[in-house]
Amino acid sequence: MRSLLFIPGDSPKKLDKGMGSGADALLLDLEDSISPQRKAEARGITAAFLKEARSAKSRPRLFVRINGLATGLTDDDLDAVVAAHPDGIMFPKAEGGAAVSRCDAKITAREAMHGIPDSTLDIVAIATETAAALFLAGTYGGSSKRLKGLTWGAEDLSAELGAEANRDAQGNFLAPYQLARSLCLAGAAAAQLQAIDTVYVDFRNEAGLRRECEEARRDGFTGKMAIHPAQVAVINAVFTPTAEAIARAEAVVAAFAAEPGAGTIGIGGVMYDRPHLERAKQLLARVRGVAA
Repeated sequence: MRSLLFIPGDSPKKLDKGMGSGADALLLDLEDSISPQRKAEARGITAAFLKEARSAKSRPRLFVRINGLATGLTDDDLDAVVAAHPDGIMFPKAEGGAAVSRCDAKITAREAMHGIPDSTLDIVAIATETAAALFLAGTYGGSSKRLKGLTWGAEDLSAELGAEANRDAQGNFLAPYQLARSLCLAGAAAAQLQAIDTVYVDFRNEAGLRRECEEARRDGFTGKMAIHPAQVAVINAVFTPTAEAIARAEAVVAAFAAEPGAGTIGIGGVMYDRPHLERAKQLLARVRGVAA
């Protein structure tokens, strides 16, 4: 998934519009964008939308961001939406693998109740929204076979830290949030999960969004969340491998296949070793995923 677009779960108009946004996944939100007074209504609207949208021949993946375990709302959210069969759950304020395992167990029970095959629903966890979560970023491996990706967030974390801001005057993340970003990236790599970058909140600033996407791709992230449909095209473009990158990766894979015992390969005057081969394979796997 290159682009994951947040949409408030209490807005039928925005939910319908999201289907044509071009996003690889929609994140139907029951958490931060929904006031306490509208939680119940949002669950009903989201469930009704899921039941209808799932039958579309060509559609984005459909995830629901539920409320975190500490809120006491998780069970009500899952009761409402699992029966409507989303593709997955976005699990906010995750605090390590143990918390993901708890979320997994809750989903498993509801899959069984509604006749949905076990482990049908995936999980993407937001791994840095609390201070405690930062110390647990390396514990996600093996926590759940549902867990497919890790992402991170700066807004909730800055509130918990009591910070005045999370970005500087130029729009760059400050040190505590750079740390959170790095821990998410390393945690995802350690657990062999997709690393998904956080939102860029200045949704009218296309140049800033593109720069942040390119920096994320450079560092190892393979997708990014969006808060506005206008951001989707830029995110998709940046996280879609270019024809040049694909050709280079194919050349590296072909060269090592021709000499399976080699530790290094020379192509066009440039030396490539086994880590380059692994990166080439990963890039081609992403290309296949985009095509699918």
